[in-house]
Amino acid sequence: MNYIIAYNALMELENLVIFVDVMNKGSFAAVARDRDVVPSTISRAIASLEDELGIRLLNRTTRRIRPTEAGQVYFQQIEAIVKELEQAKSITIDLGQNPTGELRLTASMTFGNLNVVPLLPEFMSAYPRLTVHLNLSDSVVDLVDERIDVAIRLGKLPETGLVATRLTNLDYVIVASPAYLQQHGTPEKPGDIQQHQCILFPMPGFNNNWLFRDADGVITAVKPDGRLQLTNALALKQSATDHMGITMCSKWSVWEELQKGSLVQLFKEYDTAMVDFDSAVWLVYPSRKYLPLKVRVFIDFMKSKFQHGGPWNQV
Repeated sequence: MNYIIAYNALMELENLVIFVDVMNKGSFAAVARDRDVVPSTISRAIASLEDELGIRLLNRTTRRIRPTEAGQVYFQQIEAIVKELEQAKSITIDLGQNPTGELRLTASMTFGNLNVVPLLPEFMSAYPRLTVHLNLSDSVVDLVDERIDVAIRLGKLPETGLVATRLTNLDYVIVASPAYLQQHGTPEKPGDIQQHQCILFPMPGFNNNWLFRDADGVITAVKPDGRLQLTNALALKQSATDHMGITMCSKWSVWEELQKGSLVQLFKEYDTAMVDFDSAVWLVYPSRKYLPLKVRVFIDFMKSKFQHGGPWNQV
């Protein structure tokens, strides 16, 4: 610990953190975007660190940066120390029991817009010293590379080295608009959907079947057919509302339409799924010895909001 204190006295911690980020991301521009600053700010931080050390850490060209031999060795030696220093900083801040700093979150585009963004005013009002950075993306964001504190993920339990907390069940429903059903008829049993236009939503591991589980636990797989395939939950809902066919989607994405009657749920007597019946909404965060207070309060807040399963489970 004396070595760490001495090292911190010698070097500016923020410059060390920036250097580690640049090495991990391989780009000044990527680190600048992450921090919402101009790339020249990152360049100056690296130059300042190089001046302090008296060695060149990175070779720069107009297209790329590469570590020097000394830079690579230095990175290997300093990365673990920087993480330890940042953790010590978090512990010190948390001693005041008042969450401070930036909380970095990620969620899928549609789930985030519908179910996370509306909760932010209350959360940020409760913790006025926190700033929130929410990355809405349908791509799987790397939590370590992007310095994400908490990811909200949908589906099966992530099989990674990350920590995952189950937030609520993830239920799927079969829906269609009243106008579509009036024109084409209402399917009475799962196999009837093969006579209808279905709007398809490919998922990882999806084998092109819709799964139906009855009250006795018997599972029936039915292969839907349709001319329209979409990769976004909001587009799926919109197309169903526009009478383009029958679709299976997450209940959280259509519960308001079900309440209003612009969509109708079919096969209520069945549980339905695309890949697996054991799906959920998860809070995922990097495995670490110390969980910062800002992360703990967000996890507790989300659990309190979803303790009854989310508003869609009340329909």
